[in-house]
Amino acid sequence: MAEQIEFQAPQESYAKLFARFLKFGFLAWGGPVAQIAMLRAELVDEEKWIHPARFNRVLAVYQALPGPEAHELCVYFGMLARGRLGALLAGLGFMLPGFVFMLTLAWFYVAFGMRSPIFQSVFLGMSPAVAALIVRAVHRIGGHALHDNKFLWAIAITAAIAQFIGVHFILILILGGIFYALIQTGRKPLALTIGLVALTLLALNALRLLSAPTADSVSSAVSSAQAPTLLALFLSGLRSGLLTFGGAYTVIPFLQHDAVQVGGWLTNAQFLDGIALSGLLPAPLIIFSTFVGYISGGFGGAFAMTIGIFAPAFAFTLLGHEALEKLVENKNAHAFLDGVTAAVVGLIAATALTILSATIVSAWAAIIFALALFVLFRSKAKWTVAAVVLGAGMLGALFL
Repeated sequence: MAEQIEFQAPQESYAKLFARFLKFGFLAWGGPVAQIAMLRAELVDEEKWIHPARFNRVLAVYQALPGPEAHELCVYFGMLARGRLGALLAGLGFMLPGFVFMLTLAWFYVAFGMRSPIFQSVFLGMSPAVAALIVRAVHRIGGHALHDNKFLWAIAITAAIAQFIGVHFILILILGGIFYALIQTGRKPLALTIGLVALTLLALNALRLLSAPTADSVSSAVSSAQAPTLLALFLSGLRSGLLTFGGAYTVIPFLQHDAVQVGGWLTNAQFLDGIALSGLLPAPLIIFSTFVGYISGGFGGAFAMTIGIFAPAFAFTLLGHEALEKLVENKNAHAFLDGVTAAVVGLIAATALTILSATIVSAWAAIIFALALFVLFRSKAKWTVAAVVLGAGMLGALFL
């Protein structure tokens, strides 16, 4: 008889727990997909804190809630290990490196700008390596979530297509969950009917997009706008944090609305510079809110905006952990959550392809991407991610 594996979070000290998630924060390159894969590799696959199937369902629950799911998973694992204080320490540890790096870059941006040729070359070298991290993470997470199940693969592929043609992610997640729940409960005819209807609507929407005229992008800058108060920055961050359903990328239009279109605190070019910088840091993407806060209101603004935007990611677990655990334990919800997980794989695969198309723009970028991907697939060392990104930056400085 095979030995039964026990899954349980270790009761380590608060200092060790904080140090563990601080390490994750320093290694959190590549956005949410790579960050989730990193957490899973150590805490689930290696140390057996929870069962892999349970991890998938927990991820699906957090994917349906607002906030950066990788950060929320850190808070969740901290809760499992040492309760609410452990959850707070784990979340703070994970976000601290990115916050410090972004705050430093925001100060550098204001003081010196980012037009230095060396800075630009390092930036261009690191970008394809970050894209390679995302591709590797999609492969790893997809392998765990989809297995050899043809229905889960169908959900993932359909979700990716829907993402490309602009279907709202909430609808994608809900339909993915319903479809697989019907399959698992023996109602295949109804599930297949829903699937055919969804595919027909996707095809019609794709035709509409192909025939529609391309709209000009609109940018706005209000140089004479009044500086926002710290309370206004906090509330803007909080509102944006509560609206980030489906991952951190969805925060962009909400924060841009407040900071650029209405408030005029930044120009559109500055806002996009902040997003670009955040994509190269070991942190959740929404750490660019620190940049927005600093440009808008200095150091105080950076703290106010960051606290506001991360508050929901802490609150859901700190205040609602028991309710979330009941949802994860509900067997009737397992099939639905498995379908949601498959849809999430499709969404992040589509995001990865979008990033690739914008990143691999030269022969040198393609070479750096290929080298980074080779190392990431071949090496299992814990510092591989940092070495790949920093090495790519050095190649960029030398050749770009």
